[in-house]
Amino acid sequence: MPQLVRLYIVSIAIGFALALVFTALLLALDVGTLRHLVTATRGGWMAVLMLVVFHTILFSGVQFGIRIMLMARKEGRGGGLRQRIRRRPAPASVPAAGPR
Repeated sequence: MPQLVRLYIVSIAIGFALALVFTALLLALDVGTLRHLVTATRGGWMAVLMLVVFHTILFSGVQFGIRIMLMARKEGRGGGLRQRIRRRPAPASVPAAGPR
């Protein structure tokens, strides 16, 4: 299996675990009376399932992005040229005071 595909599958598994923990914490802490809403409604299980699925998509995408960005290699000194910008004051024209 290619390394990138394996990395993506691992990121999805980590995202799923994080989604389960996050959704469980949302329900356990009753944020915004979510637990009451889920248990009092007949289709509440569907809301929990949707929360887990969408949080899995979110957390696995973030996990995959972080892992990809951490794979960057640093070659050479890095950075660009450090050139100083010399600022010259702009000439200002001031009208001469004449006789009054």
